[in-house]
This record gives sequence, structure tokens and C-alpha cells, in this order.
Amino acid sequence: MRSHGRLCCGLAGWILSALLVTTAAAQDAEYPISYGDEPAAAAADQGYATAGVENSGGQIYYRCCSCFLAGPLEGPDPWTLSPEDCPTRVGGWVDMGYHSGSDGLLNNRPGKFNLHQSWLWIERTADGEKGLDWGYRADIMYGIDGYDTQAFGNPAGNWDYLNGWDHGAYAWAMPQLYGTLASGNLNMKFGHFYTPMGYEVVPSPGNFFYSHALEWYNSEPFTHTGVLADYALNDKVKLYGGWSAGWDTGFDELAGGNAWLGGVSLQLSERLAFTYMCMGGNMGWRGDGYNHSLLFDYTINDRWEYVLESDLVATDGYYDTSAIPAQFNAGENNDQAGIAQYLFYKINYKLKAGLRAEWWKGDGVSYYEVTYGVNYKPIPNLVLRPEVRHQWCPTAADDFEDNTVFGIDGYVTF
Repeated sequence: MRSHGRLCCGLAGWILSALLVTTAAAQDAEYPISYGDEPAAAAADQGYATAGVENSGGQIYYRCCSCFLAGPLEGPDPWTLSPEDCPTRVGGWVDMGYHSGSDGLLNNRPGKFNLHQSWLWIERTADGEKGLDWGYRADIMYGIDGYDTQAFGNPAGNWDYLNGWDHGAYAWAMPQLYGTLASGNLNMKFGHFYTPMGYEVVPSPGNFFYSHALEWYNSEPFTHTGVLADYALNDKVKLYGGWSAGWDTGFDELAGGNAWLGGVSLQLSERLAFTYMCMGGNMGWRGDGYNHSLLFDYTINDRWEYVLESDLVATDGYYDTSAIPAQFNAGENNDQAGIAQYLFYKINYKLKAGLRAEWWKGDGVSYYEVTYGVNYKPIPNLVLRPEVRHQWCPTAADDFEDNTVFGIDGYVTF
């Protein structure tokens, strides 16, 4: 193991020690559990073991046997800049982190404390229950994730891609700017928006892990410019359909980008959901072809959740958009497939553990990664995400600069 291995162990030990100290300190705390007629049953449901006493106000309390590693699954809501019922809302987050080695994806500036995302959004939600209604959404961000968040499916210099907004390792991006219409069960967005494909997303608060899956980064678009509609047939079936100017475009077309974008989501049972999304045609910088994402999300119970995702890409090549003019590379990066599995365990409303195991194959070469970590929420608006990532390629050992990477980041929402 390389020199950063000692750092990994030291930081991991520090985190574990902090958790144990917090657990010990919490063991004598008392928490309100129930006002009902069966407080003992309520306590058992929430992970508490001993009987409580009734205080002068008539509220039932239970002494916690392990308040940090068990207990309530729901906690206080985070504060926001705008009330939930406000027609126009504003919000955002700031995400900063450190990783000991490069994963070759977004976390490719190791050994430094990085500002990943400083993000601000404004939104008016269209409410179709009131008849025809309109809305909009705009996002702007700055950080080292900026280069990967720009519309790099454009020719260089268009929209936010390589247009002079960049400052060394940091860059600005405007990943969303779209309008919406809604009426009844029909919703439509038009403009520049995030892809509906896949499980992981660009915004930090939308992901459990600090790092990202190989298939998400390599085999899924991040954004589109076009039109996308969704229609809820009932509470179990939703249809999606639309048009995209290509893969990762921002109000532009590269090489005549013109592709279908759509799919279906199904609630197969009370706990199992399935989503199929696809794109086909001229996908701009990814060439002519087809790609899809299959996603199964199984809520095992109140604490356990399992997710399985599989991606496929088949095209005739790709364009290097950083070149002027963009250069087409036939027969490269055109065949990709992957499977990523996630397993999560919710310990309580402050602490959640997760595991991701993945195989991804590009042009005949297989890559693997396993990542495990926790999300710790000391206060409602702050989430800390320490993790350890193992990555390897059996046939090309040097394809990963670092095979074991420790990372930790934290984001604050507002």
C-alpha cells in the first residue's frame, strides 16, 4: 500500500473513536418516545430497551440503551431560505472535501482540501392540480466539479463550456435553465436540464457517497437541452418522452445532435420500484447509437434499502469537443456496460451506512470498485461523508493511479 495508507488508517481510527465516544456519552440520555397507551411497544419499535418514567407534564421518556446506534429514524427538518409553501423558492449548498488519491472521476485533485460545489438555485414549481400552471428553474455553481458540470457536449466556447469562466482547477457552470408547464398528471420541461437517467446525480446532496460510480461518470449523460414530458397513468405507472439535442448539450447542437429521450417508471410492489430510461439517435458528442439505464430500488424495511443499476452504451464513436473544431474518433469509447449495486442501512436519523460494489466495462476492458462509508448528520443542515474506496483493473493495473482512496467531505444546505 502506498504512503497514504497510514493516513487512511489514522483518519479512520479517529472517526471510529469519535463515534464510540459519542455513543458512550449518549447512553445516559433520555428521549421522548410516546404519548400513547402502549409506551413500551413504542420504545421497542424505536430501538429502546428499558422502561421509562412519566414526568410532571405527562410525557413519557425512555432511557436510551444505545442512542447513537439505534433510536428514532426521523429527526428535525433542515432549515431553508424559503418556506416550502412559497411559490418561488431559493436554496443551495456548499460542499468541501479531501481525498487521499485520485479516482479518475470527479475526485481527481488529491491531497488538497477542495471546494467541490458552491451552488445556488431558484425555482418556481408548476402545480398541475390547479389546472394549467407554469414554472421555471435555474442553477449556477462554482468549484472543482465545475468542469464536469459544464455542457461539455457543446463545441468549445458555447454556453458554459470553456468560455472563459474557468479559474485554474475551479470553474463556473450553469447546469440547469428551463421552464415548466403542468396540467393534471402531465408535466413538461423545456430548456437545459439534468438527465432523467441513472441513480447518482451531479448535486452533492442527491448522493450518499462522496465519490461516484464508474458507470455514472462514463456511461450516462449529465445534462440535456431539449424537451421532456412525464405523464402519470396512475399511482404505479409514469411514462416519459421527449427530445434532446444530444448528450451533455447546453443550448447548442454538435454534429446535428437529434435524439429520443424517454422511458417508464413502475411501482412493481409496495417496496420495489423499477425505472427504464433510454436515449437513441444522434447523441452529439457520443456519436450515433443507443444507451439505457435500468434501475431497481428495493426498500427491504424501514432501515435497509438495496439498489441495482445497469447501464449500456453502444455508439459509432465520440467527438473530442475540447479540440477546435471538434474531432471525431471512430470506434473508441463506443461499447460500454456496467452494473452497480448499493446497500444502505439507516441506523438512526443522524447516521446511515452504505456499500457500493461495481463492475464497469469499456471497449473490452473491465474495471471494478468497492466503496463503503457512512453519512453522519450532526445537525439537520450538515452531512459528513467519510468513505474508503478500493478500485482495480485486472488487465491494466496502471489505469488507476491509486487503488485505495480515503475521502471525507461535508456539505451544508440552505
